[in-house]
Amino acid sequence: MMNRRSFSLAALATALGATPPARAAEGDFEVTRTEAEWRAMLSEPEYRVMREEGTERAFTSPLDALYDPGTYHCRGCDLALYSSQTKFDSGTGWPSFYEALPNAIGTRPDRRLLVVRTECHCRRCGSHLGHIFDDGPPPTGKRHCINGVSLVFRAA
Repeated sequence: MMNRRSFSLAALATALGATPPARAAEGDFEVTRTEAEWRAMLSEPEYRVMREEGTERAFTSPLDALYDPGTYHCRGCDLALYSSQTKFDSGTGWPSFYEALPNAIGTRPDRRLLVVRTECHCRRCGSHLGHIFDDGPPPTGKRHCINGVSLVFRAA
């Protein structure tokens, strides 16, 4: 689960509007759109998280408390990212999973805070999803802490 130090550092970075790491060029992904196209299809909070690597406030996503069978897809390109079978209650206020679907996400180091974190994004459109931490449950020990605004749930 998220410890107090990790939570405090994440909250501080969000409050200070920390500068995100350099993103891959739009042409590096299968699905590309112009900034105007992204803005037209996403709400302002969705755009801030998915395209500018922001973070939604904890406990604001209805997906955090959803445990119905199904699949969580990328809001930006509809790629299936996470199965409800790997979802767990981390107590952090964000939808959390211990594993992504095969070939669904990309990762890179995020050095915006005092510690290096692992940022994760949709491998097909590059939309920011959240971060991966090493404090999750078995069998992986990972916690994919995902912004709910980046996801669309499709019931089984």
